[in-house]
Amino acid sequence: MAYWDTSETDRGVVVAAYTNAPMNYFVGEGVEELAALIPTWRAPEVRAVVITGGPADRYLTHYSVEELSGLAADRPTMSSLGTDVNDGYHALVQDLSDLEKPVVAGMSGDTMGGGLELSLGCDIRIAQRGDFSIGFPEVSLGIIPGGGGTQRLPRIIGAGPALDFILRGRIVSPEQALALGLVSEVADDATARAIEVAEELAARSGPALAAAKRAVLRGSSLPLSEGLRVEADCFLATMLTDEGAAAMAEYAATPHEERRAWARSRATAVPGDPA
Repeated sequence: MAYWDTSETDRGVVVAAYTNAPMNYFVGEGVEELAALIPTWRAPEVRAVVITGGPADRYLTHYSVEELSGLAADRPTMSSLGTDVNDGYHALVQDLSDLEKPVVAGMSGDTMGGGLELSLGCDIRIAQRGDFSIGFPEVSLGIIPGGGGTQRLPRIIGAGPALDFILRGRIVSPEQALALGLVSEVADDATARAIEVAEELAARSGPALAAAKRAVLRGSSLPLSEGLRVEADCFLATMLTDEGAAAMAEYAATPHEERRAWARSRATAVPGDPA
């Protein structure tokens, strides 16, 4: 592939790194390549996925403004395409979100516009510490986020903060993104940390991860009563797995005074969590 390089760790984590010198802008061919890759990640041997940038200190900086500007300058073509451009990108991000395994974004550089929208389709976002920008500058360019940003961001940080973020074309630091709840962590090396988190997740029960992801993502867009039904169905599915039965039996066989340590030893470590 011209833009995406993929590798797999010995724990079943696929690492997909995007390279497009010099600025690592996301382009149409890169979108098509990623769309072709995602179905291959449904294979059972893939336990988790990491999306990151290939060059040092580069992520998917943003979607190519040159491509968008070219479309805007050709009004007849833009009119004939209609919302096809949006629909294709929406489908790409939704396919990533729909993977029944964890997807971690290692945001290893500036993460703007379409790059941020792709990251919002990931389950966990880890930003890289440093002089990096995260934001939706589209309104400053006379357009709006068109790859799902206006819909996914409110579901992550709330409608009010999302309106402020998008209307003002805000660009924030990794630490500010963490404070907003836009990212889960800030790390010195976002790619390395994303792989570490993905490998921790890969060691967990695949059916439980898939069910938890399904319950949260599907249920959160439904009325509470319907979301609770999604949760109940997902809970039942995990109760009927061998992995669930074995893990619960192990916990039940653990002496009471050791159960707290048992649970903490299996929790994914996040900076700031209790030891």
